[in-house]
Amino acid sequence: MLRRIQTVSATLVIVWSLITGANAFSADPELVSVKKIWDAGKHNAFTDLIRFRNRFYCTFREADAHVGGDGGLRVLVSEDGASWKSALLKEEGIDLRDPKLSITPDGRLMMAAGGSVYRGTTTIMGRQPRVAFSKDGSNWTKTQRTLAEGDWLWRVTWNDDVAYGVSYRTEPREKNSKASDWLITLYSSKDGVKYAPVTDLEVPGRPNETTLRFLPDDTMIAMVRREAGSKLGWIGSSKPPYTKWSWHETKHRMGGPNFIRLPNGRMWAGSRSYPGGAKTVLARMSPTSYEPVLTLPSRGDTSYPGLVWHDDLLWMSYYSSHEGKTSIYLAKIRLK
Repeated sequence: MLRRIQTVSATLVIVWSLITGANAFSADPELVSVKKIWDAGKHNAFTDLIRFRNRFYCTFREADAHVGGDGGLRVLVSEDGASWKSALLKEEGIDLRDPKLSITPDGRLMMAAGGSVYRGTTTIMGRQPRVAFSKDGSNWTKTQRTLAEGDWLWRVTWNDDVAYGVSYRTEPREKNSKASDWLITLYSSKDGVKYAPVTDLEVPGRPNETTLRFLPDDTMIAMVRREAGSKLGWIGSSKPPYTKWSWHETKHRMGGPNFIRLPNGRMWAGSRSYPGGAKTVLARMSPTSYEPVLTLPSRGDTSYPGLVWHDDLLWMSYYSSHEGKTSIYLAKIRLK
């Protein structure tokens, strides 16, 4: 039986109002520009974007198709977001996918990704997360395994010198009695390689891809994709030590969810929108709400945005097949 969704506390809502101001949501955002920045691979997808040492870094999976094969992790580097140089991370016999970037406390660029095994088929035969590191964003360490076989550590976020991430498993652990559901677990790490479980997150409906961010008071916010039941995305909040959570169900499905907290305290999210065919959207977000307000040029195989705030603009990477071939795009958005 599904657990009843807990109502987010009035205290959190009040704190959020104080952070963002009474009129937190203003006019709709403006799409300033959008440009295709990569289409060299047969299938280019699942992006992330970060600003590191005064440069943009955009990463994504490059492979033969959406599923199967041995995908590599392409890393594009640019000083201005217009011209790009690239590098490629590969691991023999492994499909590396869903790369996510973060910056470690000692000033290195970190990549977390999934590592799947297909052995020439489109049927997954195993998987385990990978991590890699770079001091300059160009030269990377070899990918190394973390967590356990069957885990998928979808994104890592650092806070107070600790890395946090949520891993999901499509085959439940023995302690999970719901054999038909999936399990997501919050992990923490001091070095980005060795992780310890913090708590299982009690989210029903086959939860999977999860992005974590932090408020100034160290409240952790989680944005979770779900693939069963109502399939609507959930937003959760928790205070240290992050073992007790309050959850709110949104009115929208999600795919490749990501969000960012801006210097003015407001949150903006990017994800996939499903009604009328898949598209990539930008949404206003709070600890209790998610409302798409801008649709990017996109259609079909699309989403997985990366988000960076720079020069008073929101820079958003994503992939889409609306021009026939899955390609990587970079949008600049003015938030009013």
